[in-house]
Amino acid sequence: MMVVRHEGSGSPPRRDSTSGRPPAGRPFGGPGMRGMVKGERARDFKGTMRKLVQYLGAYRLSILVVLIFAIASTLFSIVGPKILGQATTELFNGVMSLLAGTGSIDFAAIGHILLIALTLYLISAGFAYAQGWVMADVSMQVSYRFRQDIAVKINRMPLRYFDGTNHGEVLSRITNDVDTVSQTLNQSLTQIITSTVTVVGVLIMMISINWLMTLVALLIAPLSLLMVTFVINKSQKYFMQQQDYLGHVNGHVEEMYGGHTVMKAFNGEAKSVRQFDLFNNTLYDAAWKSQFLSGMMMPIMNFIGNLGYVAVVILGGWLAIRNAITVGDIQAFIQYVRSFTQPISQLANISNVLQQTAASAERVFEFLAEPEEVPETTNPIHLATVQGNVEFRHVHFGYSPDKVIINDFSAVITPGQKIAIVGPTGAGKTTMVKLLMRFYDVNSGAILVDGHDVRDFSRRDLRRFFGMVLQDTWLFNGTIMENIRYGRPDATDEEVIAAARTAHVDHFVRTLPDSYQMELNEEASNVSQGQMQLLTIARAVLADPKILILDEATSSVDTRTEVLIQKAMDNLMKGRTSFVIAHRLSTVRDADLILVMRDGDIVEQGTHETLLARGGFYAEIYNSQFERVPQSDYA
Repeated sequence: MMVVRHEGSGSPPRRDSTSGRPPAGRPFGGPGMRGMVKGERARDFKGTMRKLVQYLGAYRLSILVVLIFAIASTLFSIVGPKILGQATTELFNGVMSLLAGTGSIDFAAIGHILLIALTLYLISAGFAYAQGWVMADVSMQVSYRFRQDIAVKINRMPLRYFDGTNHGEVLSRITNDVDTVSQTLNQSLTQIITSTVTVVGVLIMMISINWLMTLVALLIAPLSLLMVTFVINKSQKYFMQQQDYLGHVNGHVEEMYGGHTVMKAFNGEAKSVRQFDLFNNTLYDAAWKSQFLSGMMMPIMNFIGNLGYVAVVILGGWLAIRNAITVGDIQAFIQYVRSFTQPISQLANISNVLQQTAASAERVFEFLAEPEEVPETTNPIHLATVQGNVEFRHVHFGYSPDKVIINDFSAVITPGQKIAIVGPTGAGKTTMVKLLMRFYDVNSGAILVDGHDVRDFSRRDLRRFFGMVLQDTWLFNGTIMENIRYGRPDATDEEVIAAARTAHVDHFVRTLPDSYQMELNEEASNVSQGQMQLLTIARAVLADPKILILDEATSSVDTRTEVLIQKAMDNLMKGRTSFVIAHRLSTVRDADLILVMRDGDIVEQGTHETLLARGGFYAEIYNSQFERVPQSDYA
């Protein structure tokens, strides 16, 4: 026997006009994005970079090798100009002696010096190649680990997150943001090391040649730092905005592509384009400003470097006239001035890259730090099988605390009963089965299966007792055989085919190219919507669950097929507890009990005949499905 209790009243505000659940996206209005920041700086640059350094801790040995190789490569290249300066001096002295008629050019000595310089540069190139190879491996491992962590995280995220976040936004974090971090590690990290070592090493070499010329060259450093600080402060907010709106553009494109049929059917192309233009123009504006400011860095630094270059050349010439410095040392010093300003320019440019990296890493770490599903119980209940007894005990639920849509719902369902849940759109019918499957947890009260609170099971154990066929079908890129077998991975081909026959799938599958081995494309658009529905029903049949949930399971099939499916479902539901959500009430007339929901409350309960005889809300919506429109309405 089944008893239903109902207490409380009231009409809670509806979440969504079509489903009673929070909106997962708007067809033409763009993604319901989180963190939509306009012109905002990275919220925590230092904290994000600290997290990134900690994340790289697993690769500390490889990074140490990169550091050593980068320093070695830079040091060998730094010594080169000094050696070449000696060759220049030797050549200059030889020419002067030749002109004076007191000697000749010592080509053997010059050749020996050049051979030493060549050897140093080859060693430097070898170390540079080795550190580049190791760093590329590290950056790829970090990208792989980031995406792996995100993939694992996605499977632990509650449905509430995906109901409120556009899929394209999540996709952008997996692709664009991770790629940005990877490119920075691969290209900029070693450049930071080499540029820093170059600045220090070149400064030492410059001092060893002439301290006065070094002092003149250093006068440009404060001006350089001032310009770097100015550009960084101006560009950071645009880099953050650029990354945010890149996610918005991806989200909108993904949404429009996924719903292009609906968009075209309702003539939404113009509105979609306007929304895209809004996102794209904002992205263009932010990207243009960030790249313009970043691009200004090198010309400004080159101009400042040239000022120092001119000053050094004038001072060097004056010192050479006074025989205070050799020609070769002047030539070497000029090379060092170039080598000194270039890494400063690189560090300035990298600082902008790091700003963008911080913005990307921050978005990735924010996603990884999102609240996960309620943790599993430490001592879960393990049942080999269930009888199918289900009880709702004073259940209250709302997608947000201030908008409760299920009010004090209580019901006891005995094994083998067929329970129909009916009611208008937004009444909370689908929400009830989502609570039963623990896609969401109740705000208060409890749901029990065979006397055990569903929260006392692990989610994996709980869900293996259920078979669900939803109105929204889901098939993946794979063969038809693989899609049906998803219901029970260890099933044999014969069992899959038997389930397909029960669901009346076998006939149409054998008419397709390659039959059960036909590959469904990514959108499963190479089969019809009705055929997709049949395949999901076959998947549920194969799973052979103790409790069935059918949410408008035959909504996409023709009338003849619906009759066949209904017969198959009747056979499938024998001996199993079944929850059937339906809008077409003619399909649930044989239910053991019908729960009539309205605004989250059970307003009526009973069999089909009892409810019709009562003449209440159920009778009203049942009769409305068979009413004829008066002829005057067509006038």
